[in-house]
Amino acid sequence: MSGIIQITLPWPPTVNHYWQRNADGSIRISKEGKSFREAVCWAVMEKSLGAGLASLVNVSIEAYAPDNRRRDIDNVLKALLDALTHAGVWSDDDQVDDLRIRWMRDAAGKKIIGGMVKVTIEGMV
Repeated sequence: MSGIIQITLPWPPTVNHYWQRNADGSIRISKEGKSFREAVCWAVMEKSLGAGLASLVNVSIEAYAPDNRRRDIDNVLKALLDALTHAGVWSDDDQVDDLRIRWMRDAAGKKIIGGMVKVTIEGMV
């Protein structure tokens, strides 16, 4: 797979909601995290993107918050990149060479609400 991939995905859970600590002290992906990962897998399959990029990639993310609450933009990344890895878009997210993320805003500077992320992945030759 090469060229540019564009995919719209649901809003990812934060790191705090992606992981859960079990009674034995181990840490596993939470029910919310598994649900998100499954949604990403389905979206990747629908677009036939699971061939697996082998090269370095540039990733650009447009974040449409689900509501007006204050959020740290970096909380969008962990579950999203892990889910794309799990879905087979690339072998490992260490292939991401350039990563950019931005809040989508209207002309007045207010965040656009949408509860989704639009991801553009460009394979490097």
